[in-house]
Amino acid sequence: MRAKVLTINVEGNGYYLGMEKGCFVIRDREGNVERIPLFENEIGEIIVSSGNFISTGVLASCGFWDIPIIVKTRNGNPVAVLRSLDDDSHVKTRLAQYEALHNGKGIAIAKTIVYGKIEGQNMVLRKYGLRELDLAFYKSRIEGLNSKSLGDVRRRLLPIEGKASEHYYREIFGLMPFKVDKRKGWKAYDGLNNTFNLAYTMLKFRVYMAVLNAHLEPYLGFVHSEQFGKPSLVCDMMELYRYLIDDFLIVYSQNLTAKDFTVKNEWFSSNRLGKRQVLNKEKTRELTQKLNQLFKVKVDVPRFKFGKSQTIETLISEEAYLLAKYLRNEWDLWKPRLVVV
Repeated sequence: MRAKVLTINVEGNGYYLGMEKGCFVIRDREGNVERIPLFENEIGEIIVSSGNFISTGVLASCGFWDIPIIVKTRNGNPVAVLRSLDDDSHVKTRLAQYEALHNGKGIAIAKTIVYGKIEGQNMVLRKYGLRELDLAFYKSRIEGLNSKSLGDVRRRLLPIEGKASEHYYREIFGLMPFKVDKRKGWKAYDGLNNTFNLAYTMLKFRVYMAVLNAHLEPYLGFVHSEQFGKPSLVCDMMELYRYLIDDFLIVYSQNLTAKDFTVKNEWFSSNRLGKRQVLNKEKTRELTQKLNQLFKVKVDVPRFKFGKSQTIETLISEEAYLLAKYLRNEWDLWKPRLVVV
């Protein structure tokens, strides 16, 4: 029987995570102890929030057994991942990823991601009885890009994706309890767009972990160009799953009121101070918890090794692995699997 994959979650405040006689030991402020044997089950990851303590023995064991440690803020925002040094030893995968920039695979991947994003958006539109996108039109436009230059294909994919997204957000924003003219990303002013931005940040973390686990280079993408500080492959893979976050937020936002938001003063540039409406601390924690639950939801998509279903989190990880296999010529075709929750 296959061992169960566990996540050790140390949240709250004042907990201590240590190592004793082959067991992870979690001790709370009252002295209550929970022991988790290292070898009885497969430990998939350890999550530690700010305000808790972790021993160097745990760090060493996780490094030796290749167990990632994720560090979060008190509000649940992931800020760091500690991994084993051996994680950088998979050179073949990264070489294949670099070669894809010039051998045509990068172009195929870019087209697949953009069309997959549009397919996912259409699934949400269909679910809520909204005006759907013409998939045949977009498929024809995307497949008709015959340039051999990835840079050229990127530039020509952008308006195609932009036109679909403009229609999509206009439709779904009509379902929201707050009036918003259009989708705005970084440093939006309104609370609804900033709620989307927060939720997308949670998605980014899960995709980032999947990319790292597949030993891919996070900063070398195919749809998004290479820029300093921008994990372009993570941004690429996120496009395939934003629709799941959108679907969740359509429902979640129905119970939001003006009292659930607060105003933050932030510098938008060196000489311009702006006011941004964001979820208050209580609602931020609630949204983070509910999104973590969303990633644990099981969907009817068979795992490529075993099992007839899997969680959304595992599905994202599998797609990154399958992309890596496609890049290494171990998989003939990479077609991301989309689901309706």
